[in-house]
Amino acid sequence: MSSQDPETFAIIGAAMEVHAHLGHGFLENVYHDASAKNSVSKSLTQKSPSTLTIKGYRRKTITARMLVCYGSIIVELKALQRLSNTETSLLLNYLKASSLQRGLLLNFGAANCEYTKKGLELHQ
Repeated sequence: MSSQDPETFAIIGAAMEVHAHLGHGFLENVYHDASAKNSVSKSLTQKSPSTLTIKGYRRKTITARMLVCYGSIIVELKALQRLSNTETSLLLNYLKASSLQRGLLLNFGAANCEYTKKGLELHQ
């Protein structure tokens, strides 16, 4: 995923806008709701939230709610003081369980909005 990717750039810009307005210190769901509404208003996503279908758990289908922008980028939102490998692993699992190849991990819990770009092709 190129650092010059205009879609990724737009998503990160929208996240920074939410962080600038709300600051840090809220729970994750506050940032998720604000980011989802901001993404819809900026036409980054068509609806909120998207649903990821995960098949194979005891022959049943389960779903996970998440933000998907441009129909191709999973956006995982966190509100932590510091990101760890656990959050990165979660995003990579979502990518593996979907047909999507790109993901962004956004952290609203730090003083400045932090982000990590991930592409599934980089981790196979």
